Amino acid sequence: MHDDPPRGEAPTPPSAAYRVAPGADVSDDATIGEGSAVWHLAQVREGAVLGRDCIVGRGAYIGSGVHMGDACKVQNYALVYEPAQLADGVFVGPAAVFTNDHYPRAVNPDLTPKSAHDWEPVGVTCQEGASIGARAVCVAPVTIGAWALVAAGSTVIRDVPPHALVAGVPARRIAWVGRAGEPLEPASDGTDAWVCPATGDWYVPDETTGGLRRATEATGATTRGAEETPEEGADHGDAPAPSSPRAAASALVERLTGRGSDRHADRRTAGPLNDTPGEDA
Repeated sequence: MHDDPPRGEAPTPPSAAYRVAPGADVSDDATIGEGSAVWHLAQVREGAVLGRDCIVGRGAYIGSGVHMGDACKVQNYALVYEPAQLADGVFVGPAAVFTNDHYPRAVNPDLTPKSAHDWEPVGVTCQEGASIGARAVCVAPVTIGAWALVAAGSTVIRDVPPHALVAGVPARRIAWVGRAGEPLEPASDGTDAWVCPATGDWYVPDETTGGLRRATEATGATTRGAEETPEEGADHGDAPAPSSPRAAASALVERLTGRGSDRHADRRTAGPLNDTPGEDA
């Protein structure tokens, strides 16, 4: 015997590619990817697009036209207002808020109620793998860089570079983080490279974004075997190719900055929180 759904609520068909819990409000004009789930009391507005394997938690709000990539998680009671853009793998913590109005008012200067034509929404952009902590507020328009981490309770009013950990009101960078989410440690060779204690990945400065990127991405190559000859991977001149991510990171930093390891020898024992504190994000 099957229980009938409450009046006015339609259960997700057994053959559906995604799940909508009873009590959720999902517009017929929304697009939901395969394997995704929308939980109780959540609302997904018209024109919203969710990728594959996304989760929208209880009571969360996804505004009109919001775009979410694959494997995103929007936790309970988070408010993602249009026109936010979330890339693959973005995490939005419980009760986090993405704003969309520069100068919020309920009325115009003459006290007439504001309509949709009286203001222009601006959105928050979250790049791949970024995470927003619980009760954080992102004041649009801002971009949260790839794999960056916004600490719980923070207020973000400026762009956050890739792999930055920001905290506070207003949010400021206090450390760098890797893809695993753990704070990075200064490289032991004294260069401007950073190392993830969880995965061992090396990260190097990215002058284009002001953040970091993995050394393997920066060099465009994976770790080379010891059996390779110098000619097979030489960068320029007679210099041999780096034989490990560590060597690749060191060589890349020195080549980009013109600075050797001796210049930053004091960073070998410095903690990540000592790196340029007070930088706004």
